[in-house]
Amino acid sequence: MSQAEIRNDWTKTEISEIFHSPIMELAFRAASVHRKFHNPNEVQVCTLLSVKTGGCSEDCKYCSQSVRYDTGLKVERLLEHEQVMEKANMAKENGSTRFCMGSAWRNIRDNRDFDRVLEMVKGVNAMGMEVCCTLGMLTEEQAQKLRDAGLFAYNHNLDTSREYYEEVITTRSYDDRLETIDNVRKAGIAVCSGGIIGLGESEDDRISMLWTLSNMEKHPESVPVNALVPVEGTPMEGNKRVSVWDMIRMISTARIIMPQSNIRLSAGRNEMPTSEQALCFMAGANSIFAGDKLLTTPNPNFSNDQEMFDLLGLEPKEAFKEAKHYDVSVS
Repeated sequence: MSQAEIRNDWTKTEISEIFHSPIMELAFRAASVHRKFHNPNEVQVCTLLSVKTGGCSEDCKYCSQSVRYDTGLKVERLLEHEQVMEKANMAKENGSTRFCMGSAWRNIRDNRDFDRVLEMVKGVNAMGMEVCCTLGMLTEEQAQKLRDAGLFAYNHNLDTSREYYEEVITTRSYDDRLETIDNVRKAGIAVCSGGIIGLGESEDDRISMLWTLSNMEKHPESVPVNALVPVEGTPMEGNKRVSVWDMIRMISTARIIMPQSNIRLSAGRNEMPTSEQALCFMAGANSIFAGDKLLTTPNPNFSNDQEMFDLLGLEPKEAFKEAKHYDVSVS
């Protein structure tokens, strides 16, 4: 696996040519790259838990947790430590090797709730699982506190392109997102960053987002590819579901230009039959969220995923397998 094959200088024209190549040729090329850098039969199984639901001040037009939209979501306080440990243990017993905790915060505040999250990180890390958090914007000092507590990865999606961003979110800037990712990197934490398709963006916007991710000084260790799940009450409730071919184009292109990254088949998977998910795995996806809910939206349950894994001959990737490869610290 030569470092010379890892590029961080892709042009939008090059990415566009890849993205728009015939779908069969594109998927075959991506599958070939995938087999060169990864075991095609291994899939990282992650579980995402909302530890603090609703009440977010942001105006993300796709999100059920924004206070600006009437989605019928009940605002909840931060979960108790014991509840989170119980969920993490259940996830581990069901085969998950990464446990991600999400909170509906615009940004982390240095308060009692953050201290409680740090204790949760310590508890899950002690179970031998990769711990991930998605808590909004953070400073370099806050990122270091999470790293010291045992955090392995931090999720902070770009969501879409810089050009389309203000059509989706106005309460924080694109540069705010990039600054948070930079603070995560400085603390020695793995980066999880991708986006959502189906927001009303153009194909050029999808290409632009992939260009930003692939031209980072270091590619994100995980790149989630989400299909919008329209939520009633949000401005995007009427958006149509994206096709599996849109997902395959995104996954394949991401696999080719970021060959070492885990490409995660994320939101929208609940609406995809096994046949469509299999095509995504063939095209280079090698990570999923397992469990019956992704924060607030439906997701396939553990038993359905196990049946799919058995049918396709897939197996969960062990925790921390790529930590040394990506030069990420492990507590």
